[in-house]
Amino acid sequence: MSEVIQRLLAAMNAHDLEAAAALFHESYKSVQPAHPARAFVGRRQMHANWAAMFAGIPDFHAEVISSADHGNTAWSEWTWAGTRSDGRPFDMRGVTIFEVEDGLITGGRLYMEELERENVGIAETVQSLAGRRPDQPARPAD
Repeated sequence: MSEVIQRLLAAMNAHDLEAAAALFHESYKSVQPAHPARAFVGRRQMHANWAAMFAGIPDFHAEVISSADHGNTAWSEWTWAGTRSDGRPFDMRGVTIFEVEDGLITGGRLYMEELERENVGIAETVQSLAGRRPDQPARPAD
C-alpha cells in the first residue's frame, strides 16, 4: 500500500479532516464515472464533503481491502462503514484510483457504491439490465 493511501486511511479512521485534506492537491479533480454529476474540483470541496461525512456518520470507519501502485497511480479497494446520525447503517464498498504527484493526490476516480440491502439475485439483475432473464445453465451430468 502506498504511503499516501496509508496516511489517508489513518486520517479517515481518526476523523482527522485536516490531515486527510492535507493529502489532496489544492486543484484535486474528482470524478465518479458511474455518477458523472458528482464530479468536482478542489481540496475545499473535498474538505466540505468529508466534514459532512464525519458529522453525519460519527463512527465512520474505513478499511483498505487491497491496494496496488503503478507509477503515479494508486488503486485501492475500500470498505467504508458506520452508523448515520439518524441510526441507519452506512456501508459502502468499492475502488478508488488516485493519481499522486509529489506526495499529493491530484486526481481521483471513485467507484464507491452503497451496499445493496435488498436480496436481488443475478437473474433479476440481468433481467433489469438486459430486459430478459438469463437461461439457467445446464447441470453437469452425474
